[in-house]
Amino acid sequence: MRFLAAGVATVSIAGAGVGIGSVFAGYLNGLSRNPALEGKLFTYALLGFALTEAIALFGLMIAFLILFAL
Repeated sequence: MRFLAAGVATVSIAGAGVGIGSVFAGYLNGLSRNPALEGKLFTYALLGFALTEAIALFGLMIAFLILFAL
């Protein structure tokens, strides 16, 4: 049962991968529409990447807690 629960907890990693792709797709779309905003858009893209990656790390942490702490 622990292995099944840990597997379900790792689904957030797949969602984070999709989210990161979406962040950078939006960045490239915005950059192609208005190249003058490159610096501001890049800052927002990095912030979006960091927050999305944090969700994946939280999911991985929960999976490790399920496997090794219970």
